[in-house]
Amino acid sequence: MSRIGKKPVAIPAGVTASIDGDQISVKGPKGTLTMPLFEDIAYTLEDGAIAVKPANETKRARAFWGMQRTMVQNLVTGVTDGFSKVLEITGVGYRAAAQGRTLNLQLGYSHHVNFAIPDGIEIKTPDQTTVEITGIDKQKVGQVAAEIRRWRKPEPYKGKGIKYRGEFIFRKEGKKK
Repeated sequence: MSRIGKKPVAIPAGVTASIDGDQISVKGPKGTLTMPLFEDIAYTLEDGAIAVKPANETKRARAFWGMQRTMVQNLVTGVTDGFSKVLEITGVGYRAAAQGRTLNLQLGYSHHVNFAIPDGIEIKTPDQTTVEITGIDKQKVGQVAAEIRRWRKPEPYKGKGIKYRGEFIFRKEGKKK
């Protein structure tokens, strides 16, 4: 039994949810999100909450039960609060600047890296070494953060690179004579 899957997803005031056919859509103050329904899971709207239960007793249905409930919770959280990731840039001469729908990164290469910001994502640079990524879709926010981080992953000797805020970089000792 899934402990997470047993709990219904509460729908706060100002948010409407509807299940039509093979999709669930959630509309809130920040926008609308939709998700395709998984065929082995039964979704029901009951007294201000969305209940997620396995439609049959197969191993596959039980395996997807908790994950599907979490994905529905992410839809509700996204349209009410939104999601954000913060990246920190460490290194001499490494900097970032958001210009319109482009993020300009200087990461020690011979050229600038221009990252096109996808729709539904907002990127702010409060200072030259911090990048704040916000949006209503958790998967898209995480994917954009991972793509930006991929340009210069943190290295273990000096710690230079792009890291998530709060991420621990395992440091190594250099060569000894």
